[in-house]
Amino acid sequence: MKSSEVLQEATCLHDQASLHHALDRLATDIERTLTGEDPLLVLTVMNGGLVTAGQLLTRLPMALETDYIHASRYGQATEGGALRWVHRPETPLKGRRVLVVDDILDRGLTLSALVDYVRREGARSVHTVALVQKALAQPPAVEADFVGLTVPDRFVFGFGMDWRGLWRNAPGIYIAPE
Repeated sequence: MKSSEVLQEATCLHDQASLHHALDRLATDIERTLTGEDPLLVLTVMNGGLVTAGQLLTRLPMALETDYIHASRYGQATEGGALRWVHRPETPLKGRRVLVVDDILDRGLTLSALVDYVRREGARSVHTVALVQKALAQPPAVEADFVGLTVPDRFVFGFGMDWRGLWRNAPGIYIAPE
């Protein structure tokens, strides 16, 4: 299938309106839980978490500092492999309140490794947000503190999530054509 045909053949699960509603709800929940005197450090999980973080941060009415973390199990594949570190945050994590922002939580292996890393670096607290969580038979290795939407156990893309390295810019969340 040509990459230009993917979006036409895909099934839309969540359109922009439902995504914006989920982001508003996430921001309210995060503000209620994580408002504090010191700035919250937001670590965006690249590349998938970029769209979620960009849309979420402008909804948070608190002092924030941002950085990013990049570890991948997928690359351009549709199935995960070994964790590969690409970039660790430059901001010192010791003593900080940290919010890790990711696009999707499926088995939770990558997010679990990221949370362990942030804790080992001395963060005072670590919270996680996933825009979507896959509905799987087995619970993930780590639960996200904040979840926007649920998707079925299918390969999904859009709004930060890719299909073979493409379509992170799709305006909704779609089930990939088979």
